[in-house]
Amino acid sequence: MLWSALLLPAPDDTASPTDAALQALAIWALQFTPRVAVADEAVVMELAASVRLFGGWRALCDRVVSEGTELGVRQVAWAPNSLAALALARAGVEDGFHQPLDVLLDALPMETLSAVRPHRLTLAHIGCRSLGDVRRLPRGGIGRRFDKQLLAAIDQAYGRAPEAHRWIALPERFAQRLELMFRVDDAPALLFGARRLLLSLCGWLAARHSGTTAFTLRWAHDAMRSKAAGEGGEITIRTAEPTRDIEHLCRLLGEHLARVELLAPVGDLVLTADTVMPLEETSASLLPDTVRQGETLHLVLERLAARLGPQRVLRPVLCEDHRPEWMCRWQSAAEPLPRKPAMASELPQPGFILSAPLKLLVRGNRPYYQGELQLLAGPQRVDGGWWDRDEATGQIRHVVRDYWVAQSQQAGVLWVFQTRLDEAPAWYLHGVYA
Repeated sequence: MLWSALLLPAPDDTASPTDAALQALAIWALQFTPRVAVADEAVVMELAASVRLFGGWRALCDRVVSEGTELGVRQVAWAPNSLAALALARAGVEDGFHQPLDVLLDALPMETLSAVRPHRLTLAHIGCRSLGDVRRLPRGGIGRRFDKQLLAAIDQAYGRAPEAHRWIALPERFAQRLELMFRVDDAPALLFGARRLLLSLCGWLAARHSGTTAFTLRWAHDAMRSKAAGEGGEITIRTAEPTRDIEHLCRLLGEHLARVELLAPVGDLVLTADTVMPLEETSASLLPDTVRQGETLHLVLERLAARLGPQRVLRPVLCEDHRPEWMCRWQSAAEPLPRKPAMASELPQPGFILSAPLKLLVRGNRPYYQGELQLLAGPQRVDGGWWDRDEATGQIRHVVRDYWVAQSQQAGVLWVFQTRLDEAPAWYLHGVYA
């Protein structure tokens, strides 16, 4: 068994971490294993089944420690059971496997075990200073003078009795609140606290095997604000594709916060996941793959759109339309991509399309372009657009055309069409095959 205890610092010496802080840490930990529980001021999780999934014990430890530190974890410990891991974490010992468990626990102060704390004064009066001293006391005497929880906790910590836990259930909806350590006057400075919330969000998404395409960060103004400042504000971040990449989400949020002006100091943040979608995982290969460097195109476009403005960074999007002029439209890079159109064509599509069809010379009902054209394949009729009205001119963009693949001795293979609605049908050049 492999257990880890994540110890959160208390706000002061007389208090324990808040339930909200423990719950937020537990939700983040669910990405590593579904067996997560809250124990006193710590979160414990059983990780034996997750070691291979995360690339080995050392890689798993490094990730838990690095991300847990950002969430405010003060100490991490590893042991064969949860009580032992919690006791080691309280004593500042990380590795519970480098020595036999009995040796490690015997040397710890007796206050590191929660069940001992109510009886520490009595135990100290009879000469106990460590867990080893308590363990070596006669079991019959301990059972008569103290409660049953003390003996049970000692047996469980030393691995001689099974443990029982109430596992944390993964919530269906993500919404977390964070009270800032100090009041923030500058919007970009909110990113420090928002990153903690985003780490919890990414852990929640990983546990659901999902990604987000929209999340909202809300902030509440300080109670001493002016009435004109209002209660607070919010900002919604959208992505074109589902993601749970913490660095990308932080960069996007930082770019948007750079253009926000706070009307009053901020004391609280709330992060909610608005749109959650299944995320297709990248399959690992047995053979070494080419190392991918840099970012994917959609990540770069989203960051540029956040910095320059959504209407200044556009991307082409295919549309379900058989009219070549309207098969593609431009949309903001920050908007979600529509589903890919499923359209089949009888003729091969050209590599280059003219911005406007070029009318061809016709002699004896035969089209000419740098010589007489020889029709190779076709026709493919395109009939559509009766529903499409040009807002500028008010004209209906209805087209009925017969497309052909034609051969020119000088120009090569061309894509031409003949109109069907005109009183005098004409031929046009619309594309060139590379």
